[in-house]
Amino acid sequence: MSGYKLMVQGTTSDAGKSVMVAGLCRVLARKGIRVAPFKPQNMALNSAVTPDGGEIGRAQAVQAQACNLPLSVHMNPVLLKPNTDTGAQVILRGKAIEDMDAVSYHAFKPQLLEMVLESFELLGKNMQARLIEGAGSPAEVNLREHDIANMGFALAANTPVVIVADIDRGGVFAHLYGTFDLLSDEEKMLVKGFIINRFRGDVTLLESGLTWLTEKTGVPVLGVVPYLHGLYLEAEDAINQQQLDDDTHFKIVVPGLPRISNHTDFDALRLHPCVDLCFVKPGDDLPAADLIILPGSKNVRGDLKALRDRGWDKQIARHLRFGGKLIGICGGYQMLGCSIDDPHGIEGEPGNSEGLGYLNVTTTLNTQKTLKQITGELSLNGKTHPVKGYEIHAGVTEVSETQPVTLGIGSDSYADGALCPQDQVLGTYLHGIFDEQQACNALLNWAGYLQQKARDMTALREENLNRLADSLEASLDLDSLFSGIEGWR
Repeated sequence: MSGYKLMVQGTTSDAGKSVMVAGLCRVLARKGIRVAPFKPQNMALNSAVTPDGGEIGRAQAVQAQACNLPLSVHMNPVLLKPNTDTGAQVILRGKAIEDMDAVSYHAFKPQLLEMVLESFELLGKNMQARLIEGAGSPAEVNLREHDIANMGFALAANTPVVIVADIDRGGVFAHLYGTFDLLSDEEKMLVKGFIINRFRGDVTLLESGLTWLTEKTGVPVLGVVPYLHGLYLEAEDAINQQQLDDDTHFKIVVPGLPRISNHTDFDALRLHPCVDLCFVKPGDDLPAADLIILPGSKNVRGDLKALRDRGWDKQIARHLRFGGKLIGICGGYQMLGCSIDDPHGIEGEPGNSEGLGYLNVTTTLNTQKTLKQITGELSLNGKTHPVKGYEIHAGVTEVSETQPVTLGIGSDSYADGALCPQDQVLGTYLHGIFDEQQACNALLNWAGYLQQKARDMTALREENLNRLADSLEASLDLDSLFSGIEGWR
């Protein structure tokens, strides 16, 4: 396989692999080097839609933005979207193929390696470099057989590896040394360096440890990356609780459903300087709020049952009686309707569930998933506002309400969502509806917040990608890392 390639693996989940790849991609892109991101296998309920209607992990979408590239299904050829504790929907090159339990998928992985390598090769056309993100940890010895996500891929693609560890978690030397020690001799030969991530303090305090690690492993430490306070990049899966400003007074509550998906929809609200956004954990009551938002779900009927089992349905009814506003996005929109029918067992056992009944809509899940990138207009309070985002859903919803969103252009346009006659409950299929400043302000105004302080999310991502790249340029030995790229210096 031609061209420069480098794989970033981590000692644990959330060690900083996604962020490191995004930052390194932006470093190269700013030098005018054609670079593309790649992740062989991703497990996440946050996903993005490609221009041709495929589905990939959101981390690769952010990395593609760092490279100034359009999205491609080849950036993440295998995406797993968990729908139970032991099973997931398998998405291959952007399209769902079937649901599998963990044992069945493990047996299926050898058939995927050839397709993963083919996508990696296709992605490399006209590229000078490809940066690959691993998944979890390469030290998970129980998953070594048939591995396509970490060292199994690196060996098959003959790809050098750097290993990242998060010092903010503690035990960084144990993490790095233990991970390296658990690799096979063949795998160890691929490891070209270690990176220590999220360090707070004076790096000279680490020097004796860095020397010890290199002496023990024969592998150099390529740099220590400082903790970047307030850095925003979309989370791959875990809900990011980062808040950029404590001057908050408009309360928004999101019930933390078991199979919550695409919670990055709420990043624009979470980072709003005057919004207090709260994800509510199981066992907790929904606090008093101005606005409740029901999020997307990978198992809508199951999450609706969980919502009722936790008593949140009664608390939502109380919220509405006291004049609060309610929004549902995608699966949350379906829950707000009269019924959800799953005759084919798309998301679990076949059956029909009664919805919350706040919108006069009915939903039927079918085998054909809708995957679209969308632009359009939101109509609220007699005004229209530009929106853009994406749709990912298996449901077809019949609507007998006012539809507040017009998506598409000209003869291809269509209505989306529903707004109840009392102007208190709104639903939409559009993920990313809060990302556009005008639309976000309009929705918050509708919910009772009258100031105009929404963030421009595209500009915020750009600002943070450049800030991250600046930090990596200052803290890593990039000449050693990128010496194989023609035109690097």
